Amino acid sequence: MIVYFMRHGFAGTKRLNPAQDDKRPLAQEGIEQCRYVGRLLNALDVHVDRIYSSPLKRATQTAYFVANEIDFEQKIETVAALKPGADYERLRQLINQNRAAEAILLVGHSPNMNRFLSLLVTEGLSQKAVDLKKGCVARVEMGAKRAVLQWMVTPRLVKTSFAAAYASAQESSRPKISKK
Repeated sequence: MIVYFMRHGFAGTKRLNPAQDDKRPLAQEGIEQCRYVGRLLNALDVHVDRIYSSPLKRATQTAYFVANEIDFEQKIETVAALKPGADYERLRQLINQNRAAEAILLVGHSPNMNRFLSLLVTEGLSQKAVDLKKGCVARVEMGAKRAVLQWMVTPRLVKTSFAAAYASAQESSRPKISKK
C-alpha cells in the first residue's frame, strides 16, 4: 500500500484566535503550491483510492486542489486523526483501516505530519527524522513490517522543474536554417 503524506500549502500568518485560525484559507502562494504538486502527481500518474484531510480549511482546500489535478472524483473525507494535535495511534488506525487500498493521500499540518511520518519510517525511533515543508508531499510504501519513504518533493522543486521543462520544450533542438 502507498500512503502519500502532504502538508497543507502556505496559508499566511497564524491567527491568535484558534476558532479563526481553523478557518484560515490558503494564500495565493499556497494555492499555486497545491496546483504544482497536483500537476506533478498527475504527471507521475498517481491514482489514489481515498483522500483524507484535516477538517481545517487550509487542509481541505489543499486536498481539493490536488484532487482536481489528479482527477480524483470521489468525496474527500475529513478526519480528526489529521487535525493539529491529533494522536499518532489514530493515524495508524486510519492507515490500517485502508490496508486493502492501493494508495491513499493524507493532508494535514505541521508538526503532526512531520511527527507521524518520522515515527512510521523510523519504526518509532524518532519523531523528528522528516520535515515536510508547506505544500510538500512524500510517498511512503507501507509493507507488512515496515514503512519506507520512497521520495519527498517540495513545491519549490516542482515549480523549478516544471519551469525548466517548459523552457526546454520551447527551445528546438534542430538548428535554424534560413530558407532563401
